[in-house]
Amino acid sequence: MKQRKGLLSWFIVIGATVCLGLVAAVGTTANAAEGEFACAQEGKINKEITPKAELEDFSCFFKKWDGAKALHFKVAVKNVSDKPQRFKVHIFLDNGKAVGGFIPRKTKKGLMKPGQTAAFTYPVKGVTDKPGAIDLYITTMGQ
Repeated sequence: MKQRKGLLSWFIVIGATVCLGLVAAVGTTANAAEGEFACAQEGKINKEITPKAELEDFSCFFKKWDGAKALHFKVAVKNVSDKPQRFKVHIFLDNGKAVGGFIPRKTKKGLMKPGQTAAFTYPVKGVTDKPGAIDLYITTMGQ
């Protein structure tokens, strides 16, 4: 009798684990289905980038941030100058929202060496739709 109770307990535990695994997999698939997308239509992105930088990646995706769905910009910049650099990134949306920061974000480990690529993701709170137009500015700290 004790063996049947033990066996039944194991079946319940295994069944619950399988169910939780399926729920987690469905949620992950739903998030991955959205994925990254072009930030705006062709010709609707105005880019002004310093000659010391090269834009390696500029993509968008939606993800929860601060408890709500928000637009995120993924920006990757390559230092094509012959000196270590730190870059300022400014992103302006057509709805008046703006976001930006530094790449690298902190300089404790130093600046970006020549040829090095660094990336950062900028969330835009309160934006849940794809932007119509974008202005992207990348400058060096000295400019």
